[in-house]
Amino acid sequence: MARDRFTPDFDPDCGDAPLTSARQDIVIGRWQGLRDLLRITGPDWLSRGHRVRTLAQACASSSTMESWLAAEPNSGDALVLRAATETARAFNLAIAAGRGVPIDQQRIDTAVLACLRAAEAYVDDPTPWISLISVARLYPKGVRRQELARWWDELHRRDPFSVEGHLQVLHYYSARWHGTHGLMYDFARDAAGVAPPGCPLPVLVQYARVEEYRYALDAAHGQSGAVRLGQHWDHDGAIADVRRTFQRWIVGRTAGTVAPGELRDLHYLTHAACLAGLPDIAAALLRMAGRRATRTPWSYTGDPVRQLAKWHKEFSPPG
Repeated sequence: MARDRFTPDFDPDCGDAPLTSARQDIVIGRWQGLRDLLRITGPDWLSRGHRVRTLAQACASSSTMESWLAAEPNSGDALVLRAATETARAFNLAIAAGRGVPIDQQRIDTAVLACLRAAEAYVDDPTPWISLISVARLYPKGVRRQELARWWDELHRRDPFSVEGHLQVLHYYSARWHGTHGLMYDFARDAAGVAPPGCPLPVLVQYARVEEYRYALDAAHGQSGAVRLGQHWDHDGAIADVRRTFQRWIVGRTAGTVAPGELRDLHYLTHAACLAGLPDIAAALLRMAGRRATRTPWSYTGDPVRQLAKWHKEFSPPG
C-alpha cells in the first residue's frame, strides 16, 4: 500500500467475521445467531469476552437479547450476554447524562443483579465478573473494598491473566473514578510484574498513562493544548515503560498473529510508542496491526485517521 494512501480499517469486530455475522442478526431481531456464536466460542475466554462485550453494545438498543432469554431462560450464554447488555445500557445512560451526573441507582442495581445471576448460571465464565467490576464504577461512591476484592478474587480464579478484567479494576482505581493515579499505576505495575512472557498484561501501564492524560484533560476542561502530549509520553519513565512492555509482551510472543480481542491492547502500545518517539518499536507494532485499527486510544489525542496516517508515513513500515 502506498505510504501516502494509508487508510485504517476501524472494524468494530476487529476482524472477527463470525462476530460480524451475529451482530447483523441483531438488526433483524434474530437471536439464534448469538446463541450459535457463543456456543461455538466455548471457554476461549479472550475470544468470548470480546464477542460478548461487542454483542452487548449492539443488544443494548434492541430487544434481541430479551427474545433469546424468553425462549431459553436458563441458558448460561444468554444470561451472560444479558449481564453484559445491562452493563452497557447503564454506561450508555451515564454517558448521556454527562460526567459527574448520577444515574438512577435502580439501573445500576439491575445490572449488578444480572451479573450475579449470570455468574451462578455459568460458574466457570469470568465474563460476568468483568461486567460486575465494570458496572461497580457507576455507583457514586463505588462499592465496599471487601466486595470489590471478593469479585476480583472470583474473576482472577477463573482467568488470572485477563487484560479486560485487570483493565476494569484499573479504571475503578483511577483518579477519574474511585482512586488515585498512584493506586492505578501500582495496580498496573504489579499485574505487569507477574505476567509470563508473551502475556499482554504489561500494556496495562500504557492504559494507565492514557487514563492519567484523560484526567488532566478533564481538569483542563477539554482544552487539549493545555496538556502537552510530549511531556506526557516522551519522558524517560514513559519510554522505559514502552520498551518494557514491548520486550515482555511482543518479543515474548510465541505467535505473530494478533487476535481480535487483543487489537485494542496492541493499539494502546502502538500509540504510546509513536508518541514516545520510538521508531523501531512503533514500526514493528504498526506492521503487526496492518490496516486493522481501533479508535481508542487515538481518539483521545486527536483525529484517529490523521494520526495513524501520519505515523505510518513517518515510520513507513514495509508491507
